[in-house]
Amino acid sequence: MAALIEMKGIQKRFGAMHVIRGVNFSIDEAEVVGLVGDNAAGKSTLMKILAGLYTRDEGEVTIGGEQLPSGDPAEARRLGVEMVYQDFALAPHLTVAENVTLGREPTRFTENGFFLNRDKMLKTSLDVLADLDTDIPSPNRPVADLSGGQRQMVAIARALCFSPRLIIMDEPTANISVSKVATLLEVIKQLKQKGIATIIISHRLSDIFEVADRVVVLRHGEVRAERKIGETNSREVADLMMGVTA
Repeated sequence: MAALIEMKGIQKRFGAMHVIRGVNFSIDEAEVVGLVGDNAAGKSTLMKILAGLYTRDEGEVTIGGEQLPSGDPAEARRLGVEMVYQDFALAPHLTVAENVTLGREPTRFTENGFFLNRDKMLKTSLDVLADLDTDIPSPNRPVADLSGGQRQMVAIARALCFSPRLIIMDEPTANISVSKVATLLEVIKQLKQKGIATIIISHRLSDIFEVADRVVVLRHGEVRAERKIGETNSREVADLMMGVTA
């Protein structure tokens, strides 16, 4: 069976900096992959190419067998790719419900024109947040009033509103409390059960080993190793990240 995502021969330069060097990367339906490497490895750049946020200089990307044009986030979203950013990319002055439906706001038509359908916005947000089993007190609460962990759940809920086949999470535990990490990891397991694939960019190898099926190591813009979680350990992965060889 063909992979959900296929990235082949991806090259990306920013001026004189050669950030991604001929990367091949794939992920299957409902697979959880940890993408690891040091701060200059190119992890976020590669994923932003997959999400259509960056153009690629060379290479091709297919999602569910369809070609993704270079630098086309709308098409990436149509094909089922969503990205949850490290800073969550929420609008703090808007409510939870407004953030969850942001970019896909339901409307209603009256004799005076089109208006936001706030009842439907509220129901949509309630349904998806209930599915995530969050502790957000009300979808009418401004996002600015929420904790880091609650904001992250709002960002994930927004991604789920677009019926994704893949969710990319960029350093998902960086801006949440330790007590919320277990909640996030449980959500990732739930996504897998729903048939949604997840890519986790993270420096926390313990999180990767908790939920991932496979780990991919980037170093200096190249894939240096891929390992099934059951066939490696955190020491080996850390050595691969640092370029240490036996």
